[in-house]
Amino acid sequence: MIDFTFTEEQEMFRKAASEFAETSVAPHVAEMEKTGEVSDEVVKALGEAEMMALTIPEDFGGLGLGYTARMIALEEISRISVATAMMLQVFALGIEPIVQSGSDELKKKYLPALAKGERLSTTAVTEATGGSDPTGIRTSYKKDGDDFIVNGRKCFITNSHIADTINILTKSEDDPKLFCVFTIDRDMDGWRATHKEHKVGMRGCNTGELAFENLRIPKSQLLGEEGKGLRVSMAAIGDVGRGGMVGCALGLQVACLEESVKFANERILYGKPISALPAIQNKLAEMKIELEAGRLLAYRAAALQDKGQRSSNEFAVAKYFTCEAAQKAAKMAVDIHGGYGCMEEYAVTRFLRDSFVLGPSAGTSDIMKVIIGRWVLA
Repeated sequence: MIDFTFTEEQEMFRKAASEFAETSVAPHVAEMEKTGEVSDEVVKALGEAEMMALTIPEDFGGLGLGYTARMIALEEISRISVATAMMLQVFALGIEPIVQSGSDELKKKYLPALAKGERLSTTAVTEATGGSDPTGIRTSYKKDGDDFIVNGRKCFITNSHIADTINILTKSEDDPKLFCVFTIDRDMDGWRATHKEHKVGMRGCNTGELAFENLRIPKSQLLGEEGKGLRVSMAAIGDVGRGGMVGCALGLQVACLEESVKFANERILYGKPISALPAIQNKLAEMKIELEAGRLLAYRAAALQDKGQRSSNEFAVAKYFTCEAAQKAAKMAVDIHGGYGCMEEYAVTRFLRDSFVLGPSAGTSDIMKVIIGRWVLA
């Protein structure tokens, strides 16, 4: 038997997440759009609501609710603010490698504070020479006794300027086939956040560059086995990073549909609401169909993840479908609004801009199809 319904606890959590988004996030959206800066109030609220604690085990101060709960939270928050959901999803992307590959010492050092939002996290993989191809990175490490010395630069890193606990992927200076992931924190000299990006969408979610100059890292900060860091980073991105983008895309689709239905029922043309027009109904129907299909893909993958089964291929499918559908939904929402859809006081203009940022994040649609193609041919 396959049960496609949420448990009573999950439904209660969905309602709580929705209420949180509407009361603690929505009031700050306009200011985030205006300034493009992260809202300290929103970050504080996320911590107080234990939204960073969802995937952290209870033994280390987390809630241990798992990945389906995380998907629910991201969908509900993204419905109000894709930028906030993106920030939250990358907090989890920074947490995951510590949970899965960190020593007990590292887990005790970082996870309780990350669960409370006292620390903020991210994972830094992307470089100008290595985005879709992580083996092309140039940030390097060399051993110096029991320490590692790291030099290089990362770009397009979400939470770059607010995170103080960062997992960085590095390549050996001596052997380009060896990679290490280290957890660094605010107390270490030799690294800094540099340039801030100004994105077309997701304003209020910080993205920027990180620079490492002779950063000395103790061996105790190593995640997983020395030389096998690529596996650590890719596992987190494949399951948690892409799963997070799916949650963001679903929430944006919901927002597009809700705003379109509301406008279509209120906008009068030809003596009746435009919702009575078949052309408008067709757009709304298409948005609804793709939302429901995306949800099935998303929560199937999250359910597999909660069972401890491999889910990276399923998330690649869900990521491709939902991010493409979100961009399509945003355009249709603008089309339904007509001339009003070009006016910034209408939320659909923000939805359209936000949708453009979904595609490249955690792997482009083209890369998702490469992954899916390999899955098919395996």
